[in-house]
Amino acid sequence: MRSMAYDLARISMTALMRPAFDAGVALARLDERIARSPVGAGFLERSQFTDACASLWIDGELVHLEDLALHDAFRDTRTPTHELTIARDVLKTRRRIVAHPPGWTLSADGIRTLRKTSEIVSADADEAMTADAIRAAVANDPQGEEDVDDAVENLPGVDYAAIDAVLARSAAAIEQARKPGRVPADPLVYDLDWDEDERLDEWRGMLRQAQDLPAVLQATVALDAWNELAVLQHAPWLGRLLAASILRQAGITTGAYLAAINLGLKTVPVDRRRHRDRETRLLAIAHGFLAAAEIGMKEHDRLALARTMFERKLNGRRTSSKLPELVELVMAKPLVSAGMVAKTREVTPQAARRIVLELGLREMTGRGRFRAWGLV
Repeated sequence: MRSMAYDLARISMTALMRPAFDAGVALARLDERIARSPVGAGFLERSQFTDACASLWIDGELVHLEDLALHDAFRDTRTPTHELTIARDVLKTRRRIVAHPPGWTLSADGIRTLRKTSEIVSADADEAMTADAIRAAVANDPQGEEDVDDAVENLPGVDYAAIDAVLARSAAAIEQARKPGRVPADPLVYDLDWDEDERLDEWRGMLRQAQDLPAVLQATVALDAWNELAVLQHAPWLGRLLAASILRQAGITTGAYLAAINLGLKTVPVDRRRHRDRETRLLAIAHGFLAAAEIGMKEHDRLALARTMFERKLNGRRTSSKLPELVELVMAKPLVSAGMVAKTREVTPQAARRIVLELGLREMTGRGRFRAWGLV
């Protein structure tokens, strides 16, 4: 059995101090601005999507933000790819982390739960297939802009028993996948001798040794160790979310914000992130954290400017106008559909489309039916 020791004593911290300090200050400043900003909620929602796409990019896959937003809203323009399914898995994991207290993620229960969740990507594929079947039935609905759920309720002849059977089979498959001792089915894809439990114990032991380091240094070392130990075959991206959780647990970011470190790491050349020299890799990660804060600040300013431009279009509007409410909805969500506007603002789908056009939003689907708009 090979040794998987990750020796902290051999790391020179001198060169890491300044970039780690700068990254911590920048992330804390961004977090403070988000907490006080009128577009803070919209920024947080968008960062979930952008970071999930960046995570796939780091692993060598390309997922477009609009495709992920549409897939998450069950309004795919095409059959979801395997990469898109993984991106949504990253998105759901980020949401689960934020939904729990900061100390939960790195606890034994938190890591165990997130590890199980990250392995079950096939459940999303089953879910997407069910959604495709429902959308095929909804396609005959004359009011095609309504939300899928409402349209399905109004459709005659939908076989709910068949849908329930599909969901039951999916639940059974998920339960089987969660059982301990499961190994990958295809030896051409996964190494059957890969001892993830041993590697995870090694990583958690390293994390205990690094607990007295400053938060950014701790997160930097933890991420590099995760990559070097190659803890999980199924979900290498989980280590980056755990590193961001270290920053959240230490108070660098607040409970509502999980730093989008994938966006920053994406800007660092791959030959630096995967360099043989450990100090080079650690510096690359620290610079990635700093870049994540800088990108976040620019994105926040972009959203604030967009809100200002929208508010100018509201001048002279009647008090009964629905446009101010639509502005709030657009700023809070990366994607809005006519059905969503109709439901939340209590207008017809035709009126919703007319209101959307007044703001000059970007149409994201390229379709004539089930269209959606957004700033991204």
